[in-house]
Order: sequence, then structure tokens, then C-alpha cells
Amino acid sequence: MNLRNILPAILVGSMSILAIACAKKEAFNDPLTPSSGTPGPVSAITVTNDSAKAIIGYNVPNIPDIAYVKAVYDLGGGRMREVKASIYEKFLVADGFGDTLQHDVKLYVVNKAEVASDPVTVQVKPLENPIWGVFRNMEVLPDFAGIRVKTKNPSKYDLAIEVMIDSVGQWFPYSGIYTSLDSINSAIRGMDTLPKKLAIYVRDRFMNITDTLFKTLTPFYETALPKNGYREYNLPGDAPSAWSSNRVANLWDGNTEGWPMVNITKDEGKPSVITFDVGKLAQLSRIVIWDYPEYLNSGRGFFYGGNPRKFEIWGSANPPLDGSFNNWTLLAECEEKKPSGLPYGQSTNEDRTIGFAGFNWDLRSDVPKMRYVRIRCLQNWAGSYFLALAEVQVYGDPR
Repeated sequence: MNLRNILPAILVGSMSILAIACAKKEAFNDPLTPSSGTPGPVSAITVTNDSAKAIIGYNVPNIPDIAYVKAVYDLGGGRMREVKASIYEKFLVADGFGDTLQHDVKLYVVNKAEVASDPVTVQVKPLENPIWGVFRNMEVLPDFAGIRVKTKNPSKYDLAIEVMIDSVGQWFPYSGIYTSLDSINSAIRGMDTLPKKLAIYVRDRFMNITDTLFKTLTPFYETALPKNGYREYNLPGDAPSAWSSNRVANLWDGNTEGWPMVNITKDEGKPSVITFDVGKLAQLSRIVIWDYPEYLNSGRGFFYGGNPRKFEIWGSANPPLDGSFNNWTLLAECEEKKPSGLPYGQSTNEDRTIGFAGFNWDLRSDVPKMRYVRIRCLQNWAGSYFLALAEVQVYGDPR
């Protein structure tokens, strides 16, 4: 057969298949539910203005094919936001505002065929964004190898505190604190002890930002206290080891996970206490604690067993030999938070990554130099008192 005669037939067949495919593709883009016409608008509208948002209530038409209500509005600076709400909620939250000006919000009723009603425009006047209260209460202070930021966030608003640093006359991003905690007391580290020109502001996830606080601060000196100076310092009342190989001295052998070179105490039905000497007097700044990673079905795991959940860290320059807490100073009250929030015994990769990196605990800087450290376990993840740790590293200024 002549190839010249075959090609037209092939082309005709291909074009037919293509046309069918295109028709099918076009059909797939059609609404699954045919439209019953343009829906009517919302009615009986109410507005309750709140911090950085407005709660808008309404009634929807009594039509069976309505899918949702949509709000469209301008946050300012050309930033448009769209919020959708189920028809069963009878309200929606127009959020993301950074000012307290009046804003127009257009409300649409949308049916299952994605046909929208004519808009109804409602005016809202949001109350002050919480980032401003956080900014006004913010303190930025020098700290060990960096700075410390303190402020209050009573509404637990999701925000970021951004820190910029001056370098040869230009501002560059340095670090940030990302949180929704009601009380913020966080350190930003990695700085030397030369004066630093800093610019700090608060923003939310909608990119609303506050004014900028400018500070010049000189971070305190900090170094890792060498582990070759650490010693066991068992006092009366300290928890005995569960096994003879699980000594307190294992906590500075450089092994952050290997059995049996860890410290696991007996559960005596009361808070477990361990004590050790860091070798010299120092202005203690923080301690990194590596919990013992238990063997779980999903691999090595944290937030489990004797890993401390709620505990205290104490310091002393001259502890009494009777084992009491006289002449000891409480340096930190600590509580581990499981990032995933999964039930006991279940872990995610994020949980394990954080555990293997060690938990960093800041210590009080408004106290004298200390040489001895005590860890007092008030509750472990198993709900009892025994303590399972793998390694520690203490930081401070021993000069």
C-alpha cells in the first residue's frame, strides 16, 4: 500500500480521537451540578469587630443547591484576601487586618455549580491587631552569646518576632522567633561579644508588621564548659542507678544514645534527683540535655519512658552535704513539649529529629556563679519519677 494513501487516513483518525479527547476534557471542566440560576444574596447581616478580624453573621437563601458563602476584601497595600464558609455555619471570619480602619467586605452566595450571587458589601472596622500589644510590651536585652526577647501575647496570636542586624551600614535578616505562646521569653544566639546594632519588629502570617525597635546591645560571653572537668557528686537522697552500668558519669562521655552508657535511675516513688560538678565556678547560661532514645516499634523514640517531661534545674556554688536543697538556687523550671502531639509511644520524624538534637534549656542569668548542678525529675513521660538521660552539656562564662 502506498504510504501517501495511508497518511491522510491516519491523520483523519487521529484528529477524530483528539476531538473526542478534547470534548471529554472540556466535559471534565464543567460543573458537576447544573446551575439552577443565580442564587440570591445573604441577608440579616451582623458584624462583630474583633482583634485583626470581624465576625460576620448572615442568613442564606433557602435554596437547596447553595454550596458556600464567600467574602472578598482588601487587607491594604493591594493584598486581596478571600475567605469561604460553609452554609451551615451562618457566619464567617474576615481576618488578617493590620489596621483599625474601615474596610469593605463583599459577600457572595455561591451554588454547587460555582455560580455566585450579586455581592453585598458590608463595612467592618477591626480592632487592633495583637502584634501591636506584643510590640509595645517587648523588651530586648543582652544575653549569653546573643540577645533575649521578652514580651506578652495574651491572645496567643500566631506571630513572628523578626531580628535584623546592621552590617557595614546595611540591614540584613538575622533570626526570628515564631510562636503563639502567651508569654514569650526567648534567646537568639550565635553572636560574638562585640556591640550589635539590631532592628526588631513583629509581624503576623498575613505580613502585617509593627514599627521597628532599634537597639545596640553587647552580648555576654559564653562557652561550652569542658566535659573533662565534670564529676559525679552524689548526695544523700539522690536517686540510685537502675543498673550498675548506668552511672551519672555516663552523661559526659560523648555518647548521646548508646546503651548502657546512659543514666537511668530507679523509680523510688518520689522525684528523682541527680547531682554533678562542672569542675569550676561559672556564670551558668544554659544546659543541653539529651534524653535516652528508647527502642520503640517505630525505631528510636523520645517523649517516652523515663525521659523527663516536667523537671527542675538547680545550681549551687557550695551545696550542703546533707542532700537538702538549702543553698541551692532554682535556675529553670522545664517542661518538654512533643511537637507532633501524638499519643504516648507514637512519634514522627520531627519528634525524633528534635530529640536527637538535644533539648536546650536557658538558665537564670540574675544569679551568682555556680559549680554544681542538680536535675530534679517531677514527672517523666511514663507518668512516674525515674529519669532516663544520655548526655548533658553545660554552657556559661567561667572567667
